[in-house]
Amino acid sequence: MAEVNQEREQLLYGIVLTPQGVVKDGVIAVQDGIIVYAGEASWLPEACSGWTEGERRLDGLLIPGFVDVHVHGGAGHDFMYADAREISETAAFHASSGTTTLLATTMTASKEAIDRVLAVVSAYRSEDMPYAQIAGIHLEGPFISPKWPGAQNPEHIVPPNTLWLEEWESDYPGLIRQVTLAPEREGAEAAITWLRKHGITAALGHTDATYEQVIAAADAGLNQAVHAFNQMTPLHHRKPGTAGAVLSDARIRAEIIADGIHVHPAAISILSRLKGPEGLILITDAMSAAGLSDGEYAIGDLPVKVQDGVARLRDNPDALAGSTLTMIKGFRYLIQEVGLSLEDASRAASLNPAISLGMERSIGSLEAGKRADILLLDGTLNLRGVWIGGRRHPL
Repeated sequence: MAEVNQEREQLLYGIVLTPQGVVKDGVIAVQDGIIVYAGEASWLPEACSGWTEGERRLDGLLIPGFVDVHVHGGAGHDFMYADAREISETAAFHASSGTTTLLATTMTASKEAIDRVLAVVSAYRSEDMPYAQIAGIHLEGPFISPKWPGAQNPEHIVPPNTLWLEEWESDYPGLIRQVTLAPEREGAEAAITWLRKHGITAALGHTDATYEQVIAAADAGLNQAVHAFNQMTPLHHRKPGTAGAVLSDARIRAEIIADGIHVHPAAISILSRLKGPEGLILITDAMSAAGLSDGEYAIGDLPVKVQDGVARLRDNPDALAGSTLTMIKGFRYLIQEVGLSLEDASRAASLNPAISLGMERSIGSLEAGKRADILLLDGTLNLRGVWIGGRRHPL
């Protein structure tokens, strides 16, 4: 693997996507891994004009690094079982596809298994993270509905347990950033209230909830939906269900797996129009096979068969088992197949998930004061460069 660039001062010239729009003749000034200026090259601050070390004139588009809040693994590794080396390899793989920040996402499992993941990820985060930054943990289960397990092991499904959440937060303060649960289950309202009080995203998923139950959960603080349309009660014109509540309630952000397999592009288009630019979050839901060839794998403790890049449970071929998607592929899909603008696709892939994490002041867009997480794309939206905290990551 090539040595990572660690220059103290850098000027990156190119077409720059800023919060104010696209700057055709732009520049990003980076010092000690932090953006100090992003905008028109002609307005470069005088303090930066003398910088020569690291100066690059790039032929392409510079956009913010991707933030994936729902990813189970990749490069042959699953966060449920990964050690520090395997976490690092997974983070390096996703970085090579444009992800600069991610949440290590668990599966429905025993409390002991989840305890182990929390301990390992917490220890990993205490050291230098040279690749995609692990911002914390997303617990997908075990507080879900046994009627909608999907690729989750039903043996480990339990009702929402606030005592477990309190223990985990006490042992690992701030590590858990998102929890997916079924809002109709006993104890869910108390758990949602607790999560939001502690600044943790409360997301619905794998749920049999009615429209009315989701609205009541949103009243309690529920603010996100995992992999919209998948593993939830569908929209019906007389029973709007979970999907109808997600579509109609502006308080609920919606994750989407934009791979052309989980959701039809027309449904993504409808979702994006109803949620608006602030309400859509691109995710991969990637499992261990991401980045590898077809074959036999596992997600959590369930066997998976990947064929033509599609992951399904080996013993239940009707059940999709995560994905092999990368963020750069999903980003291109939103633009090329769904028809989102560059600005809206970037917001879905970067700023909106950063807001979900409560990290919008430090990541998610190219502006002064934020970490220099930068992607370079060519004219066909292929990835040509990745910088994480100002350090160039080898592709």
